[in-house]
Amino acid sequence: MYALRCSVTSVLRGGVQTGPPILAMAATLQMSLAAPKAFGKPSDLGKSVSSLGAARLGATELKLVSIGAGVVSSCSSVRVQRQNLGLGVERLRGGFTTAATASAVEVGGSTISRDDVVREDDPTNNVPDSVFTKIGMQLHTRDDHPLGILKNTIYEYFDESFPELFKKFDNLAPIVSVKANFDDVLTPPDHVSRSYNDTYYVDANTVLRCHTSAHQAEMLRAGHTHFLVTGDVYRRDAIDATHYPVFHQMEGFRVFTPEEWEAAGSSDGTAYAAQDLKKTLEGLARRLFGEVEMRWVDCYFPFTEPSYELEIFFQGKWLEVLGCGVTEQAILKNNGRDGTVAWAFGLGLERLAMVLFDIPDIRLFWTNDSRFTSQFKSGQLGTKFKAYSKYPPCYKDISFWISEQFTENNLCEVVRGIAGDLAEEVVLIDEFTNPKKGLTSHCYRIAYRSMERSLTDEEINELQSQVREQVQTKLNVTLR
Repeated sequence: MYALRCSVTSVLRGGVQTGPPILAMAATLQMSLAAPKAFGKPSDLGKSVSSLGAARLGATELKLVSIGAGVVSSCSSVRVQRQNLGLGVERLRGGFTTAATASAVEVGGSTISRDDVVREDDPTNNVPDSVFTKIGMQLHTRDDHPLGILKNTIYEYFDESFPELFKKFDNLAPIVSVKANFDDVLTPPDHVSRSYNDTYYVDANTVLRCHTSAHQAEMLRAGHTHFLVTGDVYRRDAIDATHYPVFHQMEGFRVFTPEEWEAAGSSDGTAYAAQDLKKTLEGLARRLFGEVEMRWVDCYFPFTEPSYELEIFFQGKWLEVLGCGVTEQAILKNNGRDGTVAWAFGLGLERLAMVLFDIPDIRLFWTNDSRFTSQFKSGQLGTKFKAYSKYPPCYKDISFWISEQFTENNLCEVVRGIAGDLAEEVVLIDEFTNPKKGLTSHCYRIAYRSMERSLTDEEINELQSQVREQVQTKLNVTLR
């Protein structure tokens, strides 16, 4: 939720989705990337949502597609097929797995068709296969995974502090409407997070959620007043040790009635909610990090006022833990809670897990290598990751004249689609403009590295050759 644009380095905030993990769908190492089809808002393309063929995969069209927990997300364009396709698993180099020929993924006991998420014939769609394969992975539901251990610890804190008060939802499908993802949480129409460059659009009206706040309105309309939502969220982003197109968030929400704050002797519901919020989250920080120094920083979010960030002094520096605030009255009024006051918070699981478990690279969360997975046990928060052999990176440079439509996120999508998690970093190392031609050149350095073995020159050269070819054809640039 908090921070519409946030990364692991600034605390990945929001919610988490849970459900039975599907073994066939693991992190993609080499999957084809669907070509970027547009560079503005999908709504600007003037293409309406195409109707879905009724016979596709023999699925029954559902208007409401969030799976499990008795809560659904409004999304008219996605079909859910209730059958197990028995997807096979192919192990790829580097310890990662992928369902190489998968046509559907499992979420909460149901199956979402690839053809309804990756639409190569729809110019408003920018979801690549490499991202589709992450749907249904459910890392946060694995009790012996660092993300699952952290999630369960936070759940335990709320259960102990507020017995039987907070309901937990971690099995909500990540495909939501643009309205739920942006409008319902008061995201301005011109906010950068709505752009095609930042968000994965299934079509002009449907996205892969970029924060778990996308479920906030539906929860309130369903009658929930105290809830925690955990799930995978999706954003187009850079390639480095702390950024990944899929990460996990948790969101908390609590509603107060006038009777509650008046019974506590307060005449100001907003002040009462803010005080309760800070007390609750300071307790959570102590549960995770021990007795640490804390400070509150005033900030801005479209959906809360006042808004805060909680920072702790940890390992010699200030660390941002989460964002939060008192919910804007418009959100409550629009969802049947007029006259009440609420607080909400959001935090990123990867950001905190990397600190608590000493995990240096965000790609490690997706590996199936037993040298990583065997180090963590259910209920053991803060087990320090012991690095196994670190193989050297291989660097390759690529230079090209950019077009007006070029964005770095689009470049990273191309690189990820070819190299998968072998791409460790993409960084701009040189830029200049030719004054006579009026053209600008960028030079990027790509670092390739496997965390499990040495890569051969032949492999790297082949990857780089594919990157050069697809950068030129898909991004409308001229190689130098």
